[in-house]
Amino acid sequence: MNYRKLGNSELKISEVSFGCMSLQEDFDASEKLVRLAFDRGINYFDTADIYQNGQNEVMLGNAVKDFRDKVIIGTKVGNQLRPDGNGWNWNPSKKYILKSVEESLTRLQTDYIDLYQLHGGTIDDPMDETIDAFETLRKEGKIRCYGISSIRPNVIREYVKCSNISSVMMQYSLLDRRPEELCLELLKENNIGVLARGSIAKGLLAGKLSSDYLNHTASEVNKATDLMKKVSGDRSMCQTAIQFVLKHASITSAVVGVRTEKQLLECVSTSNVASLSNEELVVLQNSIEPNRYVNHL
Repeated sequence: MNYRKLGNSELKISEVSFGCMSLQEDFDASEKLVRLAFDRGINYFDTADIYQNGQNEVMLGNAVKDFRDKVIIGTKVGNQLRPDGNGWNWNPSKKYILKSVEESLTRLQTDYIDLYQLHGGTIDDPMDETIDAFETLRKEGKIRCYGISSIRPNVIREYVKCSNISSVMMQYSLLDRRPEELCLELLKENNIGVLARGSIAKGLLAGKLSSDYLNHTASEVNKATDLMKKVSGDRSMCQTAIQFVLKHASITSAVVGVRTEKQLLECVSTSNVASLSNEELVVLQNSIEPNRYVNHL
């Protein structure tokens, strides 16, 4: 496994990392999968306080408690469960963030969070207050660094300008290249790491039957995946899809959601197969028209 420094932080994380959102509610099986991922070189595990109403954090805390100092945990905050338990309200206030971090620390069985991320964000948020909350937590030692999870260029630009974020998590793949348009170079120039989610596009880039995806038709997706199969050679499609993401200089890690041991071992082996050549990259880039941002510019 290869490791990359996360932006302006001191964290070095595996270039393929573990997204816990996809895990099933069979917590014993999930914990075994997390431990296997660690054994195979993955050291970054990404969760959120809303996944399974907090139980995802509980599972992760249990899974890594015996080697907590050897892993990097990222979790998220900002979505507040409604009083009736039916859905979530957006709450980026300092008061809520300071309250929520204590609950996440308890569920994760740790006294610090390596990467605390705002789980969304709008241009109308009280950003100064939100940033102050994260800075307060960093000074107190409850978090090591902070970032945001967002695909909105207007929000990302504001946090780049006004905060000390170390990372942005965003969706990025061959079928969703919107970040290339307005965000990736900006983040690279400002030494902010990018955690890419959705690199296999809901399985479409790993062999799943082609269907419409974002603004791409099923036919367009099928053309792209046919070319990906030809380019892959000894790689699996999944490994090629992940390498496409990692080929961009702005990307620190591909955060992959896996549910089975087979899927995990395939993703982890991405670091051990032949690297994507520049010529192969161009073939993939030309296989489908890149997306463009429409909203939140």
